[in-house]
Amino acid sequence: MRLTTKGRFAVTAMVDIAIYGAEKPVTLSDISERQKISLSYLEQLFGKLRRNLLVASVRGPGGGYKMAKPLTSLTVGEIIRAVDEPIDATQCRGMKNCKGDEECVTHDLWTNLNEHIFDYMDSVTLSDLVGARERKTSGSSVVRLSKYKKKISGNPGGMNA
Repeated sequence: MRLTTKGRFAVTAMVDIAIYGAEKPVTLSDISERQKISLSYLEQLFGKLRRNLLVASVRGPGGGYKMAKPLTSLTVGEIIRAVDEPIDATQCRGMKNCKGDEECVTHDLWTNLNEHIFDYMDSVTLSDLVGARERKTSGSSVVRLSKYKKKISGNPGGMNA
């Protein structure tokens, strides 16, 4: 299971706007230059981010992109889903046909992992990421991104031993 560049670049670009876009809209060319992401790739990603109402475009001189939602309510999970990022630990993509026409013996484990990954991603906001970056650049050695502490019982997901 991997998070592809689509998801990574979308989150990176959104953090860039969160950092540099407080005063005025941010151009994709500025993001491209700062983050070393292809301009054409950013154009594709921002089409999806705009359609999902995560960013708003501003036309004309001084135009670019700005956040469409407050940083405190915009999560990494929303960004990942907006760009159609497939994050799936199962082999079958949730179809329960991991082993031919049947689900494999570890299907529930991988399905539960998917839920935990998105629970975590939905617990981290852009505000958290910007704050963590500020703490890191100010010399703090410990940077914690979220207060996500979901306790896992001895029998996660009701699976039998």
